[in-house]
Amino acid sequence: MFISGQKLVACLPTEAMMQSESALSVTGPRPMDLSVPHSAPQGPGPNGKQRTSSLESPIMLLTGHQSAIYTMKFNPEGTIIASGSHDREIFLWNVHGECKNFMVLKGHKNAILDLQWTTDGTQIVSASPDKTLRVWDVEVGKQIKKMAEHSSFVNSCCPSRRGPPLVVSGSDDGTAKLWDLRQHGAIQTFPDNYQITAVGFSDASDKIYTGGIDNEIKLSPDGSYLLTNGMDCTLRIWDMRPYAPQNRCVKILEGHQHNFEKNLLKCSWSADGSKVTAGSSDRMVYIWDTTSRRILYKLLGHTGSVNECVFHPKEPIVGSCSSDKQIYLGEL
Repeated sequence: MFISGQKLVACLPTEAMMQSESALSVTGPRPMDLSVPHSAPQGPGPNGKQRTSSLESPIMLLTGHQSAIYTMKFNPEGTIIASGSHDREIFLWNVHGECKNFMVLKGHKNAILDLQWTTDGTQIVSASPDKTLRVWDVEVGKQIKKMAEHSSFVNSCCPSRRGPPLVVSGSDDGTAKLWDLRQHGAIQTFPDNYQITAVGFSDASDKIYTGGIDNEIKLSPDGSYLLTNGMDCTLRIWDMRPYAPQNRCVKILEGHQHNFEKNLLKCSWSADGSKVTAGSSDRMVYIWDTTSRRILYKLLGHTGSVNECVFHPKEPIVGSCSSDKQIYLGEL
């Protein structure tokens, strides 16, 4: 199934922010051309506002998944989006042009709850309630490794930022497992008393962070701070530097919502660490300034729970995926 973006009219930020109309146009680059840099357009867009990104239109709508989308990530170059859904498929989309879906990765026997790109952008690691992690070669569109030692749902996965090709996974079986992609089987298991819903590496890849019922953790770009998203409807920023004060929680951000669905709503940092974003059950995309803790944007458009929001690695673009089966890309 190969699907492209669609023409749409959608709302941008609601809090003293502009509203914008968008329409998609020309064909995106071929998959083999995705590493070619795209420069942001010069001059105003159709509504007279100055454009800030290389998106074809200020708002892009990506449709094609047949069920709720739980996770999405930009590749390190910002040219491809990978999305994982309850439909058990991973879609790869062009970021530029019409945002066409150019590849579908199939193999999981249940929903995809989390996926991550490796740092070189050549592989994707995915986690599923089918009790497996899988590694995919993006160049050829094939599964190249299956890791099946968890005894329950695998909720989260994270590859190391540097060093050997390590991956950590977290599961409802109450364990985090460390994997070396060059070897067969987990190389270490870390037991816990409760389900593990989120995992991450330290910047140096010498420590592993795990989260429980508080959903989601994300290390800041400089490796100094940890971002967590909790069922108490707060985002918290923790100081992970050596010799930090005993109370490592340095900031609390509020505004987004969790509800009875209890989806694992993910959070993320902007590339420069100045902003954070999180999914929300109230169908909004929230973006905060990390210094002032102020909500910068509340973005409308989705008609279901927003399960993950991510910043583009190089441009002022935010992406969001939702239980409404849709992905939005918005220019900030």
